[in-house]
Amino acid sequence: MNRKVMVGLMMSAMLGIFVSCGKIEYTEESVSRMEVTLGTAEDVSVNMTEEGEELTWSKVDGAEGYVIYKGSSRLADDFTIVSTVEGESTSLLLSDESFGKYDYFKVRAVAGKTVGELSEAVSYEETLFGKNAKIYAPTDDPEAVNFELMKLFNRQETAQFDDYRYAVMFKPGEYDEAIDLKTGFYMDVFGLGLLPTDTVLQSFNNPAQWLGDNNNHNATCNFWRGVSNFTVNDNVMWAVSQATFMRRMQINGSLSLHDQNGWASGGFLSDSVITGFTDSGSQQQWLSRNCDWSKWTGQNWNIVFAGITEGKTPNTTWPVSTYTTVEDVNVMAEKPYLYLDNGEYKVMVPDVVRDSVGPTWTEGASGGSLSLDEFYVAYPDVDSASTINEALADGKNILFTPGIYEFDEAVHVEKEGTVILGIGLATIRPMAGNVCMEVADAEGIRIAGLLFDAWTEKSETLLRVGAEKNDENHSDNPMILSDLFFRVGGVTNENTAVDSCVVINSNDVVGDNFWVWRADHGNGVAWNANTAPNGIIINGDRVSFYALMVEHFQEYQTVWNGEDGLTVFYQSELPYDVPNQKAWQSHDGKMNGFASYYVSDDVERHTAIGIGIYAYNRDAKVQELCAMEVPKVEGMDLRNVCAVMITGNPGITHVIDNFGGSCYTAGTRTVVLDFKEELRKEAEKKDKE
Repeated sequence: MNRKVMVGLMMSAMLGIFVSCGKIEYTEESVSRMEVTLGTAEDVSVNMTEEGEELTWSKVDGAEGYVIYKGSSRLADDFTIVSTVEGESTSLLLSDESFGKYDYFKVRAVAGKTVGELSEAVSYEETLFGKNAKIYAPTDDPEAVNFELMKLFNRQETAQFDDYRYAVMFKPGEYDEAIDLKTGFYMDVFGLGLLPTDTVLQSFNNPAQWLGDNNNHNATCNFWRGVSNFTVNDNVMWAVSQATFMRRMQINGSLSLHDQNGWASGGFLSDSVITGFTDSGSQQQWLSRNCDWSKWTGQNWNIVFAGITEGKTPNTTWPVSTYTTVEDVNVMAEKPYLYLDNGEYKVMVPDVVRDSVGPTWTEGASGGSLSLDEFYVAYPDVDSASTINEALADGKNILFTPGIYEFDEAVHVEKEGTVILGIGLATIRPMAGNVCMEVADAEGIRIAGLLFDAWTEKSETLLRVGAEKNDENHSDNPMILSDLFFRVGGVTNENTAVDSCVVINSNDVVGDNFWVWRADHGNGVAWNANTAPNGIIINGDRVSFYALMVEHFQEYQTVWNGEDGLTVFYQSELPYDVPNQKAWQSHDGKMNGFASYYVSDDVERHTAIGIGIYAYNRDAKVQELCAMEVPKVEGMDLRNVCAVMITGNPGITHVIDNFGGSCYTAGTRTVVLDFKEELRKEAEKKDKE
């Protein structure tokens, strides 16, 4: 018999309706009475062929045929017999009109009046998004869902540097309270509705009880995870630090950004509604953008609000408190996201909005919807940079499914409006000293949801946006880069190296939540092991960042050469492992230390608001002359900038240039409230002299 068999399909809600295989009639009732002596069908999958969807499986010894079951979702209890396949055939073409594209199927081997156990449930949507995508529906058994999620959390809670990546996807609908969702490393959890209110969970938390012991509650290493686009009908704990995101959430309760006031170093929250209060507690610093809540509580070194609903931010600021409020967000587009539209997967690409205040979705979604047919879906065990570049050349967008991508050449993104979307913290590594991704100087490109790892052969950079500096104006349709994270060291025991992690040459680029990190702990970490002079270099004009976090690089953390740059919220720790002062001198050895945030001498206009730069000189006593270095010109609009000495050896002498006091003892925090005012006072003093 031909492998691709088409058999008559019979479906009914009545248990007594049967399908036959030879002379034996198989119903749910009759099968339940048969002896289980055969093996279980394995390697079961649904794939797309030229003829349509095809269900395939491996042959079971002794089987004379197979019974096919269909259900609404993977863990549902509504699977019923819909077909049989006779003889040695191990496939079924799913061409019956009663079958949906993403239905789930199970296979049972049969031989006379003996049967095998049911196989695992499979669907084309599992094939589509890869083995590391966990897809749930409201029809799933909630106890089974919770068992899987707790098993996943227990694996990922401490998996700081492993290679597992997961997308956890909830289809629209309301889920049972038995599901107690928790997130660990490399878990990207999101709802598949058009709006956050389409997908409702009763419980969700991200605790911090693994680093040390259960009484520690230390969230300072809770990195690389995110949640988005669903509702929680309870209070939520989101105890995280850098390289995390909470986006497009509806929390019907209060939000705690810490675990019982344990240490925490975040963080980023955007486009969300919290009906109760939001408490930052022990968070050292935080950016909240385009949110609404009943009240904000908590402060430490640098708490920044941008585009929060009017009247919802605290009414004090520096030096009375550590709150900074930016009334609106000048230009932004929310991160693209996957969603279901009448049973079809699509990607929503939110519109660019200007001068925005409050969440973007409360009156409905606004943006362009792309069919998944317009995407090339990439898989870590299948694709290379070459296959992805071929798809890009054919005009496709790219969806990176969860996993590790090892590329020996750059991915080239060249077409205007291209969308590059990673789910499950998809990670790209350069295996031949190459750049991971080269982005052309084109309008409207969106890149989101990726982690870039420096690797053992030195790369010039990991992400380059625009081949070189130019005078093009893309302000009407800017490029948006969302939730991009970069890492040098920590993963492999071998040495890793890069000149810088990010270079932005294009104009009118918007960055939304970056963590650029030279590892201070993990594998292969030492001054001469994971080497990287700079974190990010910005040459383009009118480049904006909301939440830029850059840490531990061996020279300047951030180099800004372009005009009219904007940073709202900056967090940076200087390197812990400087061996001596000679290794930590800038300007050809004439100045002690490298400023974390360096604006080039020829720049005339720059804005930076809510800046926190910290020192922990763990290995040597070295001087950092100034945490931030900029030209002394009127176009420098720098507000609410702080330097902090966390602990260790001294210390930071000034905050900006020669302005601001010193930080030479543990816990000291010094500030510059307004750089322009400092310039005015300095000029006035000189006039008097």
